[in-house]
Amino acid sequence: MKTAKSISSFSLGRTAFLGLILFLAGCAGGSVDLPEPAAVDFTPSAATLTAPPPATVTSSPATAHPTAEALPTAEDAQEPESAASLPDPGDYRWTQVAESLTRPVGLMSAGDGSGWLFVLEQPGRIRIIEDGKLIPNPFLDIRDQVGDSGNEQGLLGLAFHPRYEENGYFFINYTDNQGDTVVSRFQVSADPDQADAGSEEVVLTIAQPYGNHNGGQVSFGPEGYLWIGTGDGGSGGDPQGNAQNLDTLLGKLLRIQVDQLPYTIPEDNPFGDEIWAYGLRNPWRFTHDPRTDELYIADVGQNQWEEVNYLPAAASGGVNFGWNYREGAHPFEGSPPDDARLIDPVAEYDHSRGCSISGGAVYRGSLPAWQGVYLYGDYCTGTVWGLLQGPDGQWQNEQLFRY
Repeated sequence: MKTAKSISSFSLGRTAFLGLILFLAGCAGGSVDLPEPAAVDFTPSAATLTAPPPATVTSSPATAHPTAEALPTAEDAQEPESAASLPDPGDYRWTQVAESLTRPVGLMSAGDGSGWLFVLEQPGRIRIIEDGKLIPNPFLDIRDQVGDSGNEQGLLGLAFHPRYEENGYFFINYTDNQGDTVVSRFQVSADPDQADAGSEEVVLTIAQPYGNHNGGQVSFGPEGYLWIGTGDGGSGGDPQGNAQNLDTLLGKLLRIQVDQLPYTIPEDNPFGDEIWAYGLRNPWRFTHDPRTDELYIADVGQNQWEEVNYLPAAASGGVNFGWNYREGAHPFEGSPPDDARLIDPVAEYDHSRGCSISGGAVYRGSLPAWQGVYLYGDYCTGTVWGLLQGPDGQWQNEQLFRY
């Protein structure tokens, strides 16, 4: 008989992933009708990405049964090679790590050796889990300046500076009381489990024309720059054309240098401004593989398709992921210019399987069977998938759990 193993909390390098919680995802779309498919000449740029057609879900899920087992720890384990295939989900089970949280939308480690897990609560608090227990007092409470009246608004992103142990800086992404996006830097106080609420320095603000598609992820990339995911501004179908417009920061993946404020633009950013990639609808969550630096972006779809986009570590900036010419790998609205090079996703699923994708993290812990597996889920159904690029370069994408 196989012994079921706990997957309540994997060690994910720079990213912690609590119980594979399916955090709040952006709106999956409204009542916008798809037009007749337009002819699109898709020619991937060899300089950025050459990928096979998107992988589709191929297996039945295993049922997840929460238990009360303790968290496994593997901080000092040697990092194995990536797995050759996806693991058997029947060998694993869920455990509950924490409760009594208010609308948790993100979780990560500070990378400071404390072992603490920091949980984002959408109304505007950051909580700490220590040894499997929730510390009563919040690490940060800015509920008075966070606007969360919309389902996709609130405190949405948290990233600790790579030198957090030295400088105590962390960065958050939230919508303010006017509904606009604010990216700010804070500093920890002399008490390591308390942030200095008065230390806020605003890094960047972005006006939001609608209440949805706010993106929200902030993360430090392998080169030490701050990456920011922004949605297309909201409504449905990108009515303002923001995702394809390089004169706005909406519908983009941004990349800035924040070691000193005001921030500066990295010299190799492709357009001489904050923009690294564009053509995104609502990149609610993205992640870099902590071992290979490969980039995964879970972009929330409109009416029919949810997608996972991918860039290898060596990819240059300037990539166009296609929205709103395309939804997933499928025509959506209008025809792109003849010279457009649109990058299709490496995995997708339609709305018979869910409604709104929630990425996700690449596992880099102590379990060899899970090495290199990108885990992502669906906000509406609780389904969790695994995505893995095999030794032959082909993508394996299977439904693993339904929670």
